[in-house]
Amino acid sequence: MEESHKKILQRNRTNLVRDLDPSNLYDGLLEKGVFTQDMIDEIKSSGTRRDQARQLVRDLQTRGSRAFPLFLECLQETGQHRLAELLQGGAPAVQIQPATPTQVVRPVLQPLPVSSPMDVDKQRKDDVPVYPIQRPSTTPSPSPEREYIRPRPTGRTRRDSIQSYKMDASPCGHCLIINNVEFEPKSELNSRKGSNIDCDKLERRFKALNFIVEVKTNLKQKQIKHGLSALSKKDHSQYDCCVVIILSHGTEVSHNRFPGAVYGVDGQHVPVQHITNYLNGQYCPSLQGKPKLFFIQACGGGEKDTGFEVSPDEVEPSIGGADDQTDAIPMSSSSDSLSTSDELDARATLPTPSDILVSYSTFPGYVSWRDTQSGSWYVETLDRILDENAATDDLVTILMMVNNEVSQNSAKGLYKQMPGSFNFLRKLLYFQTQA
Repeated sequence: MEESHKKILQRNRTNLVRDLDPSNLYDGLLEKGVFTQDMIDEIKSSGTRRDQARQLVRDLQTRGSRAFPLFLECLQETGQHRLAELLQGGAPAVQIQPATPTQVVRPVLQPLPVSSPMDVDKQRKDDVPVYPIQRPSTTPSPSPEREYIRPRPTGRTRRDSIQSYKMDASPCGHCLIINNVEFEPKSELNSRKGSNIDCDKLERRFKALNFIVEVKTNLKQKQIKHGLSALSKKDHSQYDCCVVIILSHGTEVSHNRFPGAVYGVDGQHVPVQHITNYLNGQYCPSLQGKPKLFFIQACGGGEKDTGFEVSPDEVEPSIGGADDQTDAIPMSSSSDSLSTSDELDARATLPTPSDILVSYSTFPGYVSWRDTQSGSWYVETLDRILDENAATDDLVTILMMVNNEVSQNSAKGLYKQMPGSFNFLRKLLYFQTQA
């Protein structure tokens, strides 16, 4: 967009945010090629009408030289004449010139070849005419001057529709694993034997899913916060996703969004809702609209679940090992679980939890079991089911499989465990897998 047009939009931003009705503009902006469908979906998901108007004006300034006059045209067509006149008052006369002669291409309809049922199996695939379907590309986004669609490279099918997140960047994104095993004596927390097994499995698994994996071991509370802050300051614009995995002792704390907290090796905890805040839209703009995944292998509290009786044919009993341990610590006081800065973040104008999924190894308030020889029930099951099903199933379906399998385990022949997740994803998420 020309600099003079950007200044006009910036000068009238207050009036546009206050009076613009974005919902009437979407079809016209899409039809005229100003925005792609994915861009419009992102604007729609930004919140209230004012939030959508603010995002629309911001995105409009990133488009080509024809975006401004086409936007004025859409305002006129939707009856928003006052805003159109306001913007035109500060702009020179605008002539909309197509970058190239526009030609509408429609597929030529031809009759299907007639063949007998006996000949169907003999037909070659390339005998049947195939007509390309032009769709708006999203990476990189085309400017309004661009009148063609660049052919996509062959390979893994892109899933970047309104139903599924785009997950084809290579690498896909960053994955931070925090593995707390040896705790300081003053913390009065036991060593977490078997956690290194979990860490190794997840490091291999997410490397196989095309993530850049970084492992940090035995971090204190401040070091956990520093590691998350460093992750949030990275430029994620070329990536499609971000993953944080924390293996530690845990506890239950007061919360207003995501329950639970994880411990540093110094015995000081970090609430899960603070952990997720590091990657929200305020602290990490380059992850806006992209999935942020958190996997927490830690207890949600100190209560042990003894389960309830069911018919023998409803479950396949699985007995845990003799070395099963828990990662539970008693519930913490709510007075030290929230800081002023985090309370302010909870009142941000954008929908803070959007595009976030937090998967817990256990239901809030209950212990999480870990075998000192083979690792935790949750990680062992998650790793195996990702290996078996990531190529075909979305993440939420995979986590449901994990829930089902872990729920059938028994610690010491008595105690149960039920994983769960807080899901604020807006679309299906399919990981990259090797063919």
